[in-house]
Amino acid sequence: MPTFSFWPTLITIACVLAVILTICAYEILAERKISAWVQDRIGPNRVGPRGLLQPIADGLKFLLKEDIIPDHVDKVLFVLAPAIALSTALFAFAVVPFGPTSVPGEPGYSPDNYQFVIAPGLSIGIVFVFAVGSLNVYGVILGGWASNNKYSLLGALRSSAQLVSYEIPMGMSILGVVLMSSSLNLEQIIAAQAHEGFFGWYVWYQPLAFLLFLTSVFAETNRLPFDLAEAEQELVGGYHTEYSAMKFAMFFLGEYAHMITTSFLLVILFFGGWHFPWLSDVPGLAGIILKLVIFWLKMVAFIVFYMLVRWTIPRFRFDQLMALAWKVMIPLALVNLFCVMILKQCTAPSWVVALVSWLVLFGSAVVVASWPQKTRRARLARADGERLGIATR
Repeated sequence: MPTFSFWPTLITIACVLAVILTICAYEILAERKISAWVQDRIGPNRVGPRGLLQPIADGLKFLLKEDIIPDHVDKVLFVLAPAIALSTALFAFAVVPFGPTSVPGEPGYSPDNYQFVIAPGLSIGIVFVFAVGSLNVYGVILGGWASNNKYSLLGALRSSAQLVSYEIPMGMSILGVVLMSSSLNLEQIIAAQAHEGFFGWYVWYQPLAFLLFLTSVFAETNRLPFDLAEAEQELVGGYHTEYSAMKFAMFFLGEYAHMITTSFLLVILFFGGWHFPWLSDVPGLAGIILKLVIFWLKMVAFIVFYMLVRWTIPRFRFDQLMALAWKVMIPLALVNLFCVMILKQCTAPSWVVALVSWLVLFGSAVVVASWPQKTRRARLARADGERLGIATR
């Protein structure tokens, strides 16, 4: 267990908060720029060189706008909801490594070494992230309920059903990774992948689990095509319809902070964290800086992917969204977990685990792709039967 030091921990918390909130502000600019590129527009370019000071202008706008609390709302819950949404997103980051870490048993390890994580050595790290992250739904539900508005309430109900449903495949998808690394500690999971090298990254052994986890985090962060909680064509603004000024900004910051946390989790669980072939072997201060750069570049790649998907896939209908979770993702997560459990119990070599996982992935793709055709044929046959029945009568 690493040694706890009060002042280094306090400084780390302050730096992490400052960096995350700054990144959230520039994530908004990046999303607007990427949206403009996809739609063949210029995007924000007026404030500062190439629009780089736009986030500062947006922040000042939120600070200076009138903070309206409508008369018909439950004022206590109305104020509490955005605070919950932002604080849970930030609190979940406490055990997520954001740079190079070391674990007991590695060469050169010392409990006094600085670890790039706020709370290092937590043996149930991934469980803590899921437990705190799941509390985010309370911010959305309270925001919709306290607004005393039918559109807000419908958005909150949608979000609660969506988040509860997609937490199941998200949690089940990482159990294969936990079995392979024999640990719930995020630093240990990175070390297990780094020890095996590039082909030891769990994305090669658990491709189906990666796709399930990736899809689930889109739903957990309310990103398109899973943003039914705030579908503006149907619900005006969904659960945050009545919010303005800094309260609306806190909901916004909570969503983008959640994107950062889940991007780090994707990198840690499936892409080796700070590890990269050859570059991770550089010793000394240069090696630490290089690992930090590798880690953050991987995280930024997933954030850009989030933003590109927004303009690639249209929004699901609500029945499609729920059917995807309960009829497709949960059964696939069970199949994947069952295969990994059997292979680990039989002490199968790693290449066998990888081969079976890829076969399960391709088999699942074939089944899922053929399902709509079977459903359509059955529907047409039923319609033909009904027409024949009418004709004979």
